[in-house]
Amino acid sequence: MNGPIDPNSWQYRQINARAPGLSYLSNALIGLVEEGHPVVAATADLQYSNGLVRFAQRFPERFTQFGISEQNMVSAAAGMATTGAMPFVATFASFLALLCCEQIRTDVAYSALPVRLIGHHAGISLGFYGTSHHATEDLAIMRSIADLTVVAPADGPQLAAAVRASITHAQPIYFRIGRGQEPKVYDDGVDFKFGQAVVHAEGSELTIIACGSMVHPSREAFRTLRAAGKSVGLIDMHTIKPLDTKAILSAAAKSRVIMTIEEHNIVGGLGGAVAEVLAEAGSPARLVRHGIRDEYSLIAPPTHLYRHYQLDAAGIEAAVRETIG
Repeated sequence: MNGPIDPNSWQYRQINARAPGLSYLSNALIGLVEEGHPVVAATADLQYSNGLVRFAQRFPERFTQFGISEQNMVSAAAGMATTGAMPFVATFASFLALLCCEQIRTDVAYSALPVRLIGHHAGISLGFYGTSHHATEDLAIMRSIADLTVVAPADGPQLAAAVRASITHAQPIYFRIGRGQEPKVYDDGVDFKFGQAVVHAEGSELTIIACGSMVHPSREAFRTLRAAGKSVGLIDMHTIKPLDTKAILSAAAKSRVIMTIEEHNIVGGLGGAVAEVLAEAGSPARLVRHGIRDEYSLIAPPTHLYRHYQLDAAGIEAAVRETIG
């Protein structure tokens, strides 16, 4: 290719030349250490992909590079936590949630240790690295593990706020984040409370409930639909477990339809969690789950995949219009 790569092209995104959102992770951890908290961090050969290189440079004595040994990393983090440390360990979400599931369940959650598990490049954001690197089952797996909190921040500022809030959170936590290239939804210093959704707006025709990387395109679709006179609501369900049942049932009481938007298999993830709440409450609201429809995701650049699965703003808008007629 001649000349510099266009910053808006998928090639530029693919080589991970910019990941501004990931700086929030290291900066938040650095701030916690400077305040005196017993934070340590580790990764499995991915400190440049997840931004922890900044933390490693600032506090090398608090950072461990495990190499390609994710299961050992999680078990070691559990051991660190027994000594009074608060470990934050990060690797690709597909490896962390699937490969390390046994270690997370038995060493971390069953032992009730304050380990913070950061699964980055979640969903289909790794594009043509392949289906083995796509994490479209992790929400279902992690929310099925007892005493494990599951969070999917929408952007860097919300991730930083969630990391700070975790200092006083007794349970182990799984953080599901993207590539750090997600557009900002919130301003720096945004408030965050585990289990308390962010209700952006209410709607009588349909309410969108989104999480993680899908909050921004959902918000764009929401704005277009509202401008067209559609009564559409929007909720950021950043905590998948424990779920904000009050926010869900309130939206169901006001809207004819609830539509969940997730970069995940529609089986077992956010849509499944919301379905459980509506069914147990006997809600008459219709539920539409929008995501990857129980298939192994295709291999392509991320931007192409989002368009294919209607997980960009235009696709979400089209899905809503088709649903409400």
